[in-house]
Amino acid sequence: MITAETLKKFAPKIKDPEIHAAALEDARQASSVTTSRRLCHFMGQIFVETNGFTSMVENLNYKNPQRLDAIFKAVRGIDDAKALIARGPEAIANRVYANRLGNGSESSGDGWRYRGSGYKQLTGRLNYREIGNIVGLDLENDPELAREPAAAARIAFVFWDARGCSPLADNGDVEGVTAKINGPAKLGLQERRQATLKAMGIWKL
Repeated sequence: MITAETLKKFAPKIKDPEIHAAALEDARQASSVTTSRRLCHFMGQIFVETNGFTSMVENLNYKNPQRLDAIFKAVRGIDDAKALIARGPEAIANRVYANRLGNGSESSGDGWRYRGSGYKQLTGRLNYREIGNIVGLDLENDPELAREPAAAARIAFVFWDARGCSPLADNGDVEGVTAKINGPAKLGLQERRQATLKAMGIWKL
């Protein structure tokens, strides 16, 4: 179902479409994503998660302090956001993901170590451990694996199945799938709707 040709059509900015297509198709075959509808919902989500298949790691290179402060509760006002931005992406990750998702304190470095990675943007020590156990990879001790296509594809489909996304996709529930993938904030919901619709034009329903 997923070929380099269809992937390139879906995500024109992708590099190495053959590598990504092979990884994703191989992992898909071991998942519940067995219909075009499910695939379109899956692809719509990971299109947004990877910024159009251009990045396998979360972009924490914030420039706008107002946006940083608005998105993360751990940021304490505009001045704090400005200071974090000045310190760079690693400092931002360590702050905003501290004491969450199984991560340690800000000084532990877990926020950066377990920042969003892969097609699904797996985030947090707990998720790395949980999904790593399911796919048989020690992601907790080797988080870089989550940023490599073969492992990232397995992680993305396993996460999808572990969160019960296929039944929601069957019902065309983009919002419900987004909540499972992104969390209650459902960031980028409109972009996810658009990407899912685009996928439906490529993997014909």
